[in-house]
Amino acid sequence: MEKKTVKHMNPYLAGFFLGLVLLAAFYLSGRGLGASGALKNVVVSIVNAVNPEHAESSAFYSQYLGGEFGPMKSWLVFLALGVVVGSFFSGAVSDRLKFKIERGPRLSAGGRILIALSGGVLFGIGSQLGRGCTSGAALSGMAVLSSAGFITMMAIFGTGFLVAYFMRKFWI
Repeated sequence: MEKKTVKHMNPYLAGFFLGLVLLAAFYLSGRGLGASGALKNVVVSIVNAVNPEHAESSAFYSQYLGGEFGPMKSWLVFLALGVVVGSFFSGAVSDRLKFKIERGPRLSAGGRILIALSGGVLFGIGSQLGRGCTSGAALSGMAVLSSAGFITMMAIFGTGFLVAYFMRKFWI
């Protein structure tokens, strides 16, 4: 059976384009990129729809409910929606739009999903504790030469390499 090779964009070119997008975000909106707040805004909107009294009396939820616009009209929500729509479009254009679970020979599909969800939840919690995600705290922080941005990026990649060392048995 012949294996089909998938063409991907050159990572250096993709990084260059990401830098241009980040520069455009700073120029057009006065802020960098960041997506971790989008889910928070969606949760606040859901809590407000289900129990508005609780949302208004809560110190956490109430701080996102005030103002002229509701939490769902935040630019972060539109950024996250754009990422989903853009990645779907990219997959369709490059003929890679299919459901597939990437996994190693010693890992079941269910185990892969469990590990991925666990990692996503831990990263989401960490992004809220650290007041930003990879794109917000690290990438945008580094773009403005923030020492916290550099430390965050080193922590993200350092933790990734450390966890990869222990998880490699599932992939090799």
